[in-house]
Amino acid sequence: MNKSMLTNGVALAITIAGFGLAQPWLLTTGLFALSGGLTNWLAVHMLFEKVPGLYGSGVIPARFEQLKQSLQQLLMTQFFSSDNIDRFLHQQNEYGEPMKLELGPVIEQVELDPAFDALLKVVEESSFGSMLMMVGGKKVLLPLREPFIQELKAALTEIADSDAFQQQVLLQLERPEQMQQIQQHIETIVEARLDELTPELVKQMLQQMIKEHLGWLVVWGGFFGGLLGLLAALVLNGL
Repeated sequence: MNKSMLTNGVALAITIAGFGLAQPWLLTTGLFALSGGLTNWLAVHMLFEKVPGLYGSGVIPARFEQLKQSLQQLLMTQFFSSDNIDRFLHQQNEYGEPMKLELGPVIEQVELDPAFDALLKVVEESSFGSMLMMVGGKKVLLPLREPFIQELKAALTEIADSDAFQQQVLLQLERPEQMQQIQQHIETIVEARLDELTPELVKQMLQQMIKEHLGWLVVWGGFFGGLLGLLAALVLNGL
């Protein structure tokens, strides 16, 4: 059951019981608990929804653009700073060795058909071109397309995994202008992803993440409100 509804329901029941039984201390306890629970429930509700006549309500949707800008700034300054990127590039594995850039999956996705086509063109334009025409032209070489591409990918992967190549890549990435380009590229990606967010989507995300925990504000508001009400009733009765 919703914690807010349960808390306010119990407070209302105590209030009604105090009124019906003509017990001032019980009535005061219920009223204070109900006021504390309802006030905190309204505060939680006002974070996400605009309430007519209540200034400052609906603050999350109203400050949506400012929220996106703050989030973008946080990501770029705290997670994708030059120091963090440089630390990532120089991180070590469990053996204390520099982590390698895994370029194999990238190479595997590269379209290498143009490389084979270029090879065919070179052969056709070379001194072997006339001999190739005598045996059927370049079509006799077409069955070699897939084996050539697989061998080329294997060779490129081996080169990419070599220490010399990895070192050269790191040296290039460490150049100030290159680091700036990396940050600009990351910022473009982050900005594009944030632009996909809508006020309604952000509201739903935040509600899902924190509304359950904010519900405890209502519970504690009702509890401490009721406690204060009981103390007030005892003080008044003592007087």
